[in-house]
Amino acid sequence: MSQDLAGQKLVVVGGTSGIGKAVAQVILSRGGAVVLIGKRGDRLHSATNDLSPLGKVFAEQADITNPGERNDLIARINANHADATLLVNAAGVFLPKSFLEHTEADYDLYLNLNKATFFITQAIAKNMVDRAQGGAIVNIGSMWAKQAVQATPSSAYSMAKAGLHSLTQHLAMELASHKIRVNAVSPAVVETPIYEGFIPADQVHSVLQGFNSFHPIGRVGRVEDVAEVVSFLLSEQAAWVTGAVWDVDGGVMAGRNQYS
Repeated sequence: MSQDLAGQKLVVVGGTSGIGKAVAQVILSRGGAVVLIGKRGDRLHSATNDLSPLGKVFAEQADITNPGERNDLIARINANHADATLLVNAAGVFLPKSFLEHTEADYDLYLNLNKATFFITQAIAKNMVDRAQGGAIVNIGSMWAKQAVQATPSSAYSMAKAGLHSLTQHLAMELASHKIRVNAVSPAVVETPIYEGFIPADQVHSVLQGFNSFHPIGRVGRVEDVAEVVSFLLSEQAAWVTGAVWDVDGGVMAGRNQYS
């Protein structure tokens, strides 16, 4: 594996599982160091143990939707990880519910994550600007921000992800002069622990198989599918790519099949 990311440090918000953890694994395998940010101490400890054999791993625990914990996290980032050159915003939650059933608490769940993403990204971008060595940021968006799916009603979630797509483009414009690139990926159905919020963990795999035929490529995504694209966008191989929101979706946005 290439060591082209040696000397780089990646902060992964939501790095203890799913796409975030998979990205961290790829970056470590390519010589970079990673900072995992997670809410649950047990998952943070487990992910750190899993990834540490691959390289230098730091761990920072925080509930980023809690203003006090978020501000404390930002202070720790500024004190200990101001040298971060890469950022992936992968924290997320997904709880399908119809528009008419949404409560204010449901809405706040998603929008508070967006607020946290905004200000954590701002803090890290300020450090990148101060160091004047450029950087790269990738946001994990969603196909649902572009296309509604009847089987998975998700108006508030999709509204939040659409905002993240828009933030990606605005930051790309504002930070380009500082040699900081900002992109996003827009996955369709990817098998991750996010679905454990409403599907028993031991049933997630079997339930998601019903969406295989929904994707023209014939299967749901694996975290590695998305992580490899994200790592490319973080690398200098994508030096002329900024402001992009890439569909990493098995062809769903090209044309949707029926699902069972």
